[in-house]
Amino acid sequence: MTTDLLLALFTFALVSSVTPGPNNIMLMTSGVNFGFRRTIPHMLGIEFGFGILLLAVGVGLGAVIHAVPGLQLVMKVASAAYLLWLAWKIAFSKGSSEADAGVSKPITFLQAALFQWVNPKAWAMALVAMGAYVSGDSPLLSVAVITAAFLLVGIPTASIWTGFGIGLRQFLADPRRLRIFNVAMGLALVATLWPMLR
Repeated sequence: MTTDLLLALFTFALVSSVTPGPNNIMLMTSGVNFGFRRTIPHMLGIEFGFGILLLAVGVGLGAVIHAVPGLQLVMKVASAAYLLWLAWKIAFSKGSSEADAGVSKPITFLQAALFQWVNPKAWAMALVAMGAYVSGDSPLLSVAVITAAFLLVGIPTASIWTGFGIGLRQFLADPRRLRIFNVAMGLALVATLWPMLR
């Protein structure tokens, strides 16, 4: 991979990872409700799940999904159902004080990893990255480089969104404001379904 192509890949990985989407909305909400330390499994789950998704798309899963129209519909329905469930969970999250009492819990490593398989933005990012940056001369090496590029920018960008949430914690210490924020984030997560349903 040439230096220019590698720079373009890292730019795409950074921009697509740091822009709003389901993962980043959930990370910000988790930062508000649970703090940085309790959001780390969520961040690591995103990275693990998305890394596996990238590798799978790179070795041909994306082509199978495009070739089988019924499978695309199943993926869309599963994505919509899971996003709606997560939006409900976010909208009615109880916040950090009640979370410490066991009333509400942050998203786990496994939940975050599995979510990548039904996350429409993750699929779009993986398909575009593999379509644009895989080299015909060394396809497996370029799939590994693409995956590494996304993993290198993933934790810093996830930390930024979690940090945004932490920055809002004091303002959202008022239970009424926290409730409004959580409902707004739940609705924002539902809004991420729009591009998939068009």
